[in-house]
Amino acid sequence: MSDSIQNNQDKNLEVFYHGTKADLKIGDLIKPGFNSNYGSRNKAKFVYFSATLEASIWGAELAVGENAERIYIVEPIGKFEDDPNLTDKKYPGNPTKSYRTAQALKVVGEIKEWNGHTPEQLNAMKANLEKLKQQGIEAIED
Repeated sequence: MSDSIQNNQDKNLEVFYHGTKADLKIGDLIKPGFNSNYGSRNKAKFVYFSATLEASIWGAELAVGENAERIYIVEPIGKFEDDPNLTDKKYPGNPTKSYRTAQALKVVGEIKEWNGHTPEQLNAMKANLEKLKQQGIEAIED
């Protein structure tokens, strides 16, 4: 992990979200090691989350699977870092407040009501992701 590693105690006033199509319960742990929702769907080395509802909505909407889209409130169990897929050159300073952890996230709640993106926005994002896939650009997993 990079120099931008943070401990969850540093962010204890911030609320974190995880968007998915997984059906989870309060107290469940979201751990690395499952197939990624993105790219070639390799086993994920990290779990991704955000301090913005917007980023988590994208996560829920773009997740693979047939289950309902869900947004969970989560607590990082250990250290985490800025998500290099969305920070550095693409969005300097991490305005999306997107993070990843090699440890687990604990589900502590769920956002039941939220507004998703328009079909046009969703289709544009999916087309962009497909274009990146065709170019061989995958998520950073180092």
